[in-house]
Amino acid sequence: MDKALYIAMSAAKNNMVGQSVRANNLANANTTGFRADFEQARSMGVYYGDGHASRAYALTENPAINFAPGPMIQTGHDMDIAVEGNGFIAVQGADEQEAYTRVGNLTIDNAGILRTGNGLPVMGNSGPIAIPEFQKIEIGADGIISIVLKGAPPDALTEVERIKLVDPAVEDLEKKSDGLMYAKNQEDEIFADPNVTISSGFLEGSNVNPMEELMRVLTLSRQYEMSVKLMQTAQQNSESSARLLQSNG
Repeated sequence: MDKALYIAMSAAKNNMVGQSVRANNLANANTTGFRADFEQARSMGVYYGDGHASRAYALTENPAINFAPGPMIQTGHDMDIAVEGNGFIAVQGADEQEAYTRVGNLTIDNAGILRTGNGLPVMGNSGPIAIPEFQKIEIGADGIISIVLKGAPPDALTEVERIKLVDPAVEDLEKKSDGLMYAKNQEDEIFADPNVTISSGFLEGSNVNPMEELMRVLTLSRQYEMSVKLMQTAQQNSESSARLLQSNG
């Protein structure tokens, strides 16, 4: 069978992978704190022994994450925070591993645990943060959480805990399927960075450019159609060659 069929098939397959990456970005255009993924395609030579590659296959990669900041959206809610500039909020992710996010719409569950909008416990200096009952709460730019306990005077602020804010090198992070950032080497501890600050009463929007993502999806879709047509042409050529051999046999 014509080897072009397999080459076109690899191109179609990896165009589908690229479409999935871009479609996921587009679906999260309104997700708080979402970081878009990049995708790219490259040719991979196929070698049989020494010498030059006899042909090339297509390969789609997810080379990096777009760490550009998203827009700051003012909400006025005391429990909404947005990281200013670089940095992340430390949370408890899968298997109780420490993970990092920019999602800042915070809530407090029935047990008093501070969580992100998607239900992840927010980490402090000594683990997940627990908040006692209060009548007022304030979150400072340095991540310090202060509350007015129930029954206390309105100006009697009590410091409860400090949100762990980190700023690791982005090349040391990897994004997993849950959308969170994790340290590539789980044995490396990432310490709180006092230079990371937050704005209370704001949320950071997604950094996805919907128009750009839509154009990429359409482009990849056209490339997929071209690959499928090439597969059909290769199949037709193979069948024609078989018929010619039969007629000459």
